[in-house]
Amino acid sequence: MTSTLYQQIQQLYDASSGLWEQVWGEHMHHGYYGPDGNLKKERRQAQIDLIEELLAWAGVPSEQALCESYRILDVGCGIGGSTLYLTEKFSSIAQNNLKLDGGVDRDFSRSPEPNKTGASVTATGITLSPVQANRATERAKIAGMESNVNFLVADALNMPFSDESFDLVWSLESGEHMPDKIKFVQECCRVLKPGGTLILATWCHRPVGETAGELTDEERKELAEIYRVYALPYVISLPEYEEIVRSLPLTSIRTADWSKAVAPFWDVVIDSALTPIAIWGLLTSGWTTIQAALALGLMSRGYQSGLIRFGLICAVK
Repeated sequence: MTSTLYQQIQQLYDASSGLWEQVWGEHMHHGYYGPDGNLKKERRQAQIDLIEELLAWAGVPSEQALCESYRILDVGCGIGGSTLYLTEKFSSIAQNNLKLDGGVDRDFSRSPEPNKTGASVTATGITLSPVQANRATERAKIAGMESNVNFLVADALNMPFSDESFDLVWSLESGEHMPDKIKFVQECCRVLKPGGTLILATWCHRPVGETAGELTDEERKELAEIYRVYALPYVISLPEYEEIVRSLPLTSIRTADWSKAVAPFWDVVIDSALTPIAIWGLLTSGWTTIQAALALGLMSRGYQSGLIRFGLICAVK
């Protein structure tokens, strides 16, 4: 990534992650409110539901995959919300599989250690923010999972991993920060094992082309403001992501637009920001975080107009 963009992203999350966790919890991503976005849910439950719905949609994990050692990469891990959740969930499934095979019962909910068949679930999370990486590491220790989860400050466009290292590459709302979308998806594919799964969920803009029409000047202006506030270089449409994925050695490619399902999240966040603890936290966290909070309405309106989309891609190597 360019050094300036790298610094902007790092500063945004260094400054805002503590407040986000204090007010909204460990998951720094959208929530899921049903296919049409009309289900009323507690915000954190909606965020957990998004993870579960993504896994179900992608068909991950398979029982066969968890019969052997399983490695997860969380690209853009935040403070480790998804990383720890996936590790605990997959470890529990692996343990249940072992019990069905007549293995020894062991509690994987707190410390996902290898079982007697040699199967284990481990995860690595990467972020550009040292504050996030440190906090994620602390949270792993608190959960008793530090031996199976680690967090690194690393560039997703130049990941410090060998080829074919991971069974699952998971990217939940980090693609929008990437200044080179092609290189980003290529790197995800490079570190994915043969037979492994890529799950990518990212902010997009509406499709463009002969049928949909090109982005208007007003839409470009609206996007530019979102880019400025959230340290984004640009976003692309879901069909453009699909074109990139189809150029790589990936199969079983599927895409979906879940904009309706996640759109209510922004109004929920806006409402929850209007509390004394949130307002005080904003005032003490610095101008970068204040700008991001003031721009929450941009995302809400973007979903309402259809300009902002929530795109999903899954594929198998």
